[in-house]
Amino acid sequence: MNLRIFIATFFIGLNGFWLWGQESRQLNLEDAVSNALKNSKEVVLADFDQRIATSQYHESLAIFLPQISASYSAMATNNPLNVFGFKLQHQSVAETDFMPELLNSPGTYRDYAAQAVLQQPLFNWDLIKNRRAAKLQTYIKELQKQRQKEYIAMQTENEFMRLQFSYKAVQTIEETLEAVKSLYKNTKDHYDQGYVQKSDLLSVEVYVKSVETQLQTAEDEIENFSDNLSILMGKSVGTIYQVDSLKSKLQTENATLPKDRADFEALSKASESYDQLIKGTRGSVLPKLNGFASYQYNDDQFAHFDHGSYLVGLELKWDIFKGNSARSKIKTQKIEQERIQEERRLLMAEGKRDLAKAKRQLESAQYKITQTQTAVNQAREALKILKNRYDEGLASITDVLLTQQQLSQNQLLLQQAILEQNMTLGYINFLTKH
Repeated sequence: MNLRIFIATFFIGLNGFWLWGQESRQLNLEDAVSNALKNSKEVVLADFDQRIATSQYHESLAIFLPQISASYSAMATNNPLNVFGFKLQHQSVAETDFMPELLNSPGTYRDYAAQAVLQQPLFNWDLIKNRRAAKLQTYIKELQKQRQKEYIAMQTENEFMRLQFSYKAVQTIEETLEAVKSLYKNTKDHYDQGYVQKSDLLSVEVYVKSVETQLQTAEDEIENFSDNLSILMGKSVGTIYQVDSLKSKLQTENATLPKDRADFEALSKASESYDQLIKGTRGSVLPKLNGFASYQYNDDQFAHFDHGSYLVGLELKWDIFKGNSARSKIKTQKIEQERIQEERRLLMAEGKRDLAKAKRQLESAQYKITQTQTAVNQAREALKILKNRYDEGLASITDVLLTQQQLSQNQLLLQQAILEQNMTLGYINFLTKH
């Protein structure tokens, strides 16, 4: 029987040696969250969305800046009208050019033209409003990225606390295993002396194996949660993280749902952007004022710039009727705006519901902590009494094992209640983040 216990203990120890023989390093919560925010794919994608929105906003600067282009063209024609126009541009018209024979049959004539064109937007109400809407989009993407980072931080903190709980579970089970092995030694001595039956010794042995199995499972959880943290932090799996002990967090003040939470604010900005888009669509029927200018060189020889002329002007354009498209577009935009406003109302309602539920869960977790702490103290005292009675032959091994099991279970339930309390506090903080 001793040999069987030794072999089982050996393989459990071998498993523990393999677990702790892996790469191991210390990790604190701040570093875990920092690495997760830095390497999270979701945050990286949200950052790309923000940069795209910013770039699109910069594109809209074109409604204020001039557009300049340059060109050089070479043409040849025998069209009488074009030939006479080329001669005018070359400033080379002579009296003989008005002869009917030459006007009707001018022959082939060439023109080389270099031109620079400037277009200057002056007043385009619809484009101005669209630019303001594009500016709001940069705020929206920034707020969405902020909310994504808050979620990643909460997710990382939860995995960190689960890892802390796993270490606490291993510590509790190891203490239980040590106590049960001591109990087995005493029972074996009593059995050798004929004081207890073999069934009592077998009951203790079965319980030892059960606790060893629990210990192996708890050690596996340490590896699992370490891998989860590695993935969140963008690192390769296989590292075992050493973390500080799980402790009960202090309860926050009476938290309320803020109206300026990042996701709420993003929807508010989206509604504001539709205000600007609707104004822009209405403004599309207003007159548009733009300036233009050009300077042109014309010559009958290549790369000669002897004859120049300019053209300057203003264009006032008014699209009086565009097939009712503006009115239909405004209607669509208003419906889309109402949808966003309704989405914000629903999100806030869900937030209030989730916050109320989280507060109830927090109260429940705190009640569990109080109750299980009392149960732990009582089980520990009862176990002490029963062990003394068992040594004196006044209590059965079954009662001792049952009380030992109750103590271990309540110790784990206490740590689980602390984990539940801490995770609920983190969720409340996520829900009420300004």
